Order: sequence, then structure tokens, then C-alpha cells
Amino acid sequence: MNSDSESLQYQLLTWLMIDNVTTGEQALVKSEEDDGVSNPLNQNITVTSDESGLGVEPQTFQIGEIPTVQERYQAVLKRRLQIQSQNHPPLFPWESELVDYPEFVEQPSIASVSGWGWLTQPSLLNLPIPIPEKVFQELATKCQALVTSSLPLGAKLVQAVESLFPDEHQAVNDLAGLVLRSAYRSGNAVAATAPNLQSDYSDLLPRQQMALSLMAARQMLENMTLAVSLTEPVAEKLLFSSVGNLSFKVELQSLDQLMQLNVQAELPMQGNLQLQGEGATNLALSPISVNPGVELSIPETNQTYFLKVEFPELNQSQPFVLVIKVMM
Repeated sequence: MNSDSESLQYQLLTWLMIDNVTTGEQALVKSEEDDGVSNPLNQNITVTSDESGLGVEPQTFQIGEIPTVQERYQAVLKRRLQIQSQNHPPLFPWESELVDYPEFVEQPSIASVSGWGWLTQPSLLNLPIPIPEKVFQELATKCQALVTSSLPLGAKLVQAVESLFPDEHQAVNDLAGLVLRSAYRSGNAVAATAPNLQSDYSDLLPRQQMALSLMAARQMLENMTLAVSLTEPVAEKLLFSSVGNLSFKVELQSLDQLMQLNVQAELPMQGNLQLQGEGATNLALSPISVNPGVELSIPETNQTYFLKVEFPELNQSQPFVLVIKVMM
């Protein structure tokens, strides 16, 4: 920017800021006899403030030129501010120097998760067509909430799936009855109605999606349940997760005249088990370990027990729950 332009800007700014602007206004209202001006609109305005200390000479402007000068001055000032902000960007209050922030932050592999959110699909499902991950996670969440419920299996399936198909309660209810039969349970019925088993879930008809989702919900509930009896006293379960494998072994033992339920686990990280019966006092808790074990003395009756698995390192919002059914 040249010196003449800077001088002009400074003069205009001074003219706008001085308290003695009324000097120019008085000149405009003087009579023709005093100034000898026949047309006040054509007269000159002189910046009359004392600018000798500023090292600049007063300059006159025609009234019609002032708006143009103001626009020019505003444009130059705006450009100077832009250049200054580019050369010296403003900082946040907590910054002492310019910092480049990433566009997004990758979530760590071990973070705050629900008790089931890190289980993988092959761990729980064996379907003719894989379901989308979003559908899987929603079904897993619903099934974890329902696995401890005393509702019949059919009602659990409907409640687990119906939110995926709003306003289709009756159709979901009808298909749930079919899914409870062995043909749908094995996936043969879906295979027969699906034109191409290699197609995606999104390519299926709505009723086929309902059937596949109901099959997935049933398998999830079954894979979250272990059953032992006097004739089959041992049950095992292997689950796969993003942080490693989870192995469980449940054994029903008869010691003298007492029955005991024994659970051993192999976990991918430090964790603990909590085995609980129907009463709040019927409870056993294991120490934190990668191989925790827990034992609970039980009555000789058919009863359902809940095995809760917690991992302190995962900061779980809720524990993962398995159901153990004991049949005498």
C-alpha cells in the first residue's frame, strides 16, 4: 500500500473521529453574503482539525466524493484485517501457539462400551444371509435386555424385532410363530423364499427381512443361555469378541446331599463373574482374574441363574449376562 493511500485513510479516519466535526457543518450553513457561495452543494469541505502533529497536510474533498472514499477505505481496511488474520491467526484461550487439530478422533479399541456391543456376529449367529451390523447391534441390545425376562420365547422374539419394522406388529407376530418351528429355525424356509442366497439383507423382501431378523434374535437368545441337568451336568459356551475369546464351562455337581453350581471362565482380560439365583442372598462373586471361577450352593429344584461378566478395563455401561438353566 503506497504512502498517499495511507495518508488519505488516516485523514478520513481522523475526520470521522474528531469532536470538532461541526466546523464543517457550520461552513455549510453560512449565508451567501459571508462566503460568497451561490450553491452550497458545490462548495468544498476542509478537514480543519490540527493535523500538524500527525505530519500530514489537510486535504479537501468534494461532497459527492465522500461516499466513494468511505467505500474505498472500508475495502482497504477489510483487506488489511484479512491479511493480518491469515498471517497471525487468533488463538483459543487455552492455546499458547497455533495447533493443527485432526478432522476426527479415532476411538480406541477398548473404550466405554455396553456389555454386549463388542461381541461379533459369528459368535452368536449362523444365518443363510448376514444381517447388517446396525441390525445386529440393535437385536443384541434387545436380546440382552430380554434374556433375563420370564416372558415366553415367542413374546421375546416379537419384542426384540418389532422396533425394526414399525407398524408391522401383526406380521412380525405371525412370522414369530413360524420361526419357532424347526424349518425356520434352521434357515431352510428363508432359503426357500429368498430368490438368491448371495444377495444382501437390503435386497430381501420385508417379510424375508422380518424372518431373518427373528431367526437372528432366536439364535442370540439361545447362545446367551446354558442348560445343565443331572443327566447332562456340563455345558460349555465359546463367544468371540473384538478383544478376544470368552470361554465358559458350567457344571452341576452333587456333593453328599448338596447340589452345587460351578462356573469357570477364560477371559481375554481381567474380569470377574457374579452368579446369582432368584433371591438377593443367593449370590457368589469371583475375584478379578483372566480365569475367574465361582461356585454356588443351590436347591434341588428347577431354577434359572444369571451369570454376569464384567471387565473393569472396558468401562462397561452394563455387564454381559448369560442365563444358566438348571433342570433336576
